[in-house]
Amino acid sequence: MKNKTKITVVGSGYVGMSLAVLLSQNNEVVVLDIDASRVESINNKKTTVADEDIQDFLAKKELSLRATSDKETAYKDAKFVLVATPTNYDPDAGQFDTSSVDGVIRDALKHNSDALIVIKSTVPLGYTESVQKKTSSPNVIFSPEFLREGQALKDNLYPARIIIGTKLKAGKDFAELLAQGAYKKCIEVLYMSSTEAEAVKLFANSYLAMRVSFFNELDSYALSNDLDTGNIINGVCLDERIGHGYNNPSFGYGGYCLPKDTKQLLSNYEQIPQTLIQAIVSSNTIRKDFIADEIIKLKPKIVGFYRLIMKEGSDNFRSSAIQGIIRRIQARNIEAVIFEPTLSDDKFHQVRVLRTIDDFKNISDVIVTNRMDNELDDVIEKVFTRDIFRSD
Repeated sequence: MKNKTKITVVGSGYVGMSLAVLLSQNNEVVVLDIDASRVESINNKKTTVADEDIQDFLAKKELSLRATSDKETAYKDAKFVLVATPTNYDPDAGQFDTSSVDGVIRDALKHNSDALIVIKSTVPLGYTESVQKKTSSPNVIFSPEFLREGQALKDNLYPARIIIGTKLKAGKDFAELLAQGAYKKCIEVLYMSSTEAEAVKLFANSYLAMRVSFFNELDSYALSNDLDTGNIINGVCLDERIGHGYNNPSFGYGGYCLPKDTKQLLSNYEQIPQTLIQAIVSSNTIRKDFIADEIIKLKPKIVGFYRLIMKEGSDNFRSSAIQGIIRRIQARNIEAVIFEPTLSDDKFHQVRVLRTIDDFKNISDVIVTNRMDNELDDVIEKVFTRDIFRSD
């Protein structure tokens, strides 16, 4: 262990856990988290997020990985500090709430000013540069992550690219550690300013949100005109310039990244002419309105919502589109019930949570699901979904 580079990862969500596991194959990694239960889980070789690859690595691989809630222990002698704490979008402020990132940077500089602080949390454009000026430290940089929930480690083992927001030698050293832990060879590494790296993150996610929105609006047109959505999408996507990725209709984009990242990018356009970025944000609201209206046309007395999560293999339903549909159905005074095995409470935002799938199927006049599941095949006549291809 003496010859291994010490890396501190702050935060144990999808970004933090996937990076910690990736880098602990060849380095000494310490995860710092304020949640004692998460610290205990990691030290017992249990993942804090739903990701089969992460759990498999923890159980079977020889990893130099431990977790702590003690800041001094975590930061001492670390060559790199990776910031992977959440930055939710604050609609009142019109930008991300970066308070957790601010706190980590202050602590890291206090305990170990020589470490390269690598921000992995998504931040507003220009944030890292402003921190560099405020702290008079060039050792704070931004390096974006491009991860899917449930497949975060896989995306770090086979990255499409590595982007480093600095040209400091320490930035190159960090890129080499990421590449060393990956299974993919010949990874393209791009070096740029931190603000440019921040822009890559927000524009990439906004493009994905735009693509989701495009095929959702295609589906809205097809559904309104009694056309086969699948036929149209297949015909469109066979053009190699378009391709088949992200083309399965849904109730809207959701999750950790796309809703907040598109709103943040729109906020950064405050003094710059644009229409497309606003349209991407607005389209998600319009799609949910359309879907809710289609369900209401069926005149159900009780609408059952099957699962709040957005896709198989994930335990996350933060900002999931189906929650927007639930709110719209409730607003029309139609009773809603939920089947979501990950919930322990009897109610979710004042909506009844049913414990057994049979009770759920029997009571629901219409069953709404963002993604189809074989568990619903026996009541297919009740199911409302726009999952054309049965894929994420």
